[in-house]
Amino acid sequence: MAALDRLTTRFYERVRQHETLAAVFAQMPADHPHHVALFLAEVLGGPTEYSERHGGHAHMVQRHLNRRLTHDQRRAWMTLLLDTADELGLPDDPEFRSAIVGYLEWGSRLAVINSQGDEGVAEGSPMPKWGWGEVKGPYQGS
Repeated sequence: MAALDRLTTRFYERVRQHETLAAVFAQMPADHPHHVALFLAEVLGGPTEYSERHGGHAHMVQRHLNRRLTHDQRRAWMTLLLDTADELGLPDDPEFRSAIVGYLEWGSRLAVINSQGDEGVAEGSPMPKWGWGEVKGPYQGS
């Protein structure tokens, strides 16, 4: 959890200075980096605190509705996040990087799709679970 908190804190510091992303996150609350760290931890098999305290996957989808995110913004977000992971010396072993990059690619593309309108997902929708080299649960094959 500490590593994910470091990652999201530094990443969102960098976002505020990024020409493509700064406007997207201009109204970001101070606790946003920690919420994202909790979400990532849960998706990657860690504690379920995000679901317990913040409403799980449905809540995360809700946060992206009507934001009209673009694929250019998604690519910039991905690149900056992975650059930040390198900057902080997060593990670069193939298993960890495959898991986190796989989820971020899937999740960021889903965020772009969800951001185009106002249709959310049903309350109680299952949290994606991303394993090392496999997707678990209802999102298999998606």
